[in-house]
Amino acid sequence: VQVVESGGGLVQPGGSLRLSCVGTGYALDIFDMGWYRQAPGLSRELVASISTSAYTNYKDSVDGRFTIIRDRAKNALYLQMDDLKPEDTAVYYCNTVTPINAWWGQGTQVTVSS
Repeated sequence: VQVVESGGGLVQPGGSLRLSCVGTGYALDIFDMGWYRQAPGLSRELVASISTSAYTNYKDSVDGRFTIIRDRAKNALYLQMDDLKPEDTAVYYCNTVTPINAWWGQGTQVTVSS
């Protein structure tokens, strides 16, 4: 099983990015999935999750700005990030809500700066 994250980059405050996570070797839609992030010097944190029944949940600081989306046909997970703030700068990862260590990939870097 492998998950590959992409879509990060440098964006100005107030901008948007859409992150992608594509799974190979296993169907992602049988898991409760989440997007995590880790900023320098801080622990990795869960910022958004989606259950197998499409229930979504967000960290308070991103609620209303981020949207987690599941595409079962593409075996993919997305994170639409709008109104980005400098404090959103981090490496973003996808994994199951109860993380599977072997699934941690390289992540994708998001940098919000003017």
